[in-house]
Amino acid sequence: MLRRRDFLASAAAAAALPVLPAGVSAQTAASPAGAPRIPPGFVWGASTSAYQIEGAVKEGGRLPSIWDTFSHTPGRIADGTNGDVACDHYNRYAGDVDLMSQAGFQAYRFSIAWPRVMPQGTGPVNPAGLDFYDRLVDKLLARNILPMACLYHWDLPQALQDRGGWHNRDIANWFTDYARATVSRLGDRVKPWAMLNEPSVHAIFGHGFGNHAPGLTGWESYVRAQHHQNLAQGTAITALRSVRSDLKLGTVFSLQPIFPSSPQPQDVAAASRFDACWNTINLDPLFHGRYPAGFEQAFAPLVQANDMAAIRVPVDFLGVNYYGPSWIKHDPAAFLAQAGYGAVPDGTPRTLLGWPISAQGLTQVLVRLRDGYGNPTTFITENGACYEDPAPANGVVNDPERTAYIRAHLDACAAAISQGCALNGYFVWSLLDNFEWAEGKRRRFGVTHVDFDTLARTPKASLLYLSQLMRAQGRAATP
Repeated sequence: MLRRRDFLASAAAAAALPVLPAGVSAQTAASPAGAPRIPPGFVWGASTSAYQIEGAVKEGGRLPSIWDTFSHTPGRIADGTNGDVACDHYNRYAGDVDLMSQAGFQAYRFSIAWPRVMPQGTGPVNPAGLDFYDRLVDKLLARNILPMACLYHWDLPQALQDRGGWHNRDIANWFTDYARATVSRLGDRVKPWAMLNEPSVHAIFGHGFGNHAPGLTGWESYVRAQHHQNLAQGTAITALRSVRSDLKLGTVFSLQPIFPSSPQPQDVAAASRFDACWNTINLDPLFHGRYPAGFEQAFAPLVQANDMAAIRVPVDFLGVNYYGPSWIKHDPAAFLAQAGYGAVPDGTPRTLLGWPISAQGLTQVLVRLRDGYGNPTTFITENGACYEDPAPANGVVNDPERTAYIRAHLDACAAAISQGCALNGYFVWSLLDNFEWAEGKRRRFGVTHVDFDTLARTPKASLLYLSQLMRAQGRAATP
């Protein structure tokens, strides 16, 4: 298992005080009274993903991904934008790493772009693509920030989609070859590796609803994409254990409490089915070697003799992405097991995207892992909120709603730890405002404001809150 001391062994907290913008006092940036009771050794990090921030889609030998194709298709992205430039992190990574160092982050979870490393998806490795990640990793380590890499955050090479993508069983081997090549190059410095980001979300929205890349729809499409992601995940973990013995291998799931939108039996049953499609469709195969009850028949045509053994492999950690709960109703027209989004209880707060907010739900998710899945070593690898931010003023963006959201969810982390959950760290989503998938650039999750015209970075009050909190925790942990 991945312990906190192991995770931090190669990365001490950055020593420099946070750089506050002109006109912003330490009192203004100070965290609210009664900071969450987080124990010493907790890992503080920030998260991003390649397509959402890197840009440079035609530089360094990179070829198109499914998100390049999808975002350039008219009508697919709400504001008509794409990730061609995004935050230009490919060229501005050094400044972004310095920003993290100045804020006091101890770790950075980022994703590797498969079409940058293997532009055709299989075959020769692109040295220039790996050179970029070499530079990024070395810069992180020079700033005492621990790199945590995710191998797949939805940007499948378009060349592989043309061969069936996640519908093609061969993708388990394609992904494993890509993972092996990437880890062979970077594994001497990067130790924690996540295989996939949110496979159920990628299957539901990219292969079921069709409002994410690659834009496919239907129940059978969803099932095929889900099973082959599970298989690729397990196959890659097993293969990577032979690459280096000092790696820490895991994966990342989006988990949320699911509630019926009414006490009617049909809504209660629909909520149970939706819970399976969102949560246990990943958890049960990984930890128990089976698909959720009631779904065995749907997956049976795809499952071959040794598949479930290949999927059920030990992991050193589990990444949990958490944003909020869902309320579900019976919907005969819904492709997803006749379960659709229903009425949310009156008075439930929401983000700008309409997502319900419940910090208590994060504690519930972690307790569920404790009680039902062996209490795995866990990191919150994404947590954050989208709000309508004001323009920068005096060198900072005031975002009290986001700050309150983060604070409440850190309280939920502390509550889970006090109840015996093996939670070891928190990575805020996201370091930067970015290309927010089908929403484009009109929706912002970052703790750092990005002017998409000039690409200038401006800290938000939420970043300053986290910076003060991280430094206070660091001081409390110092002997």
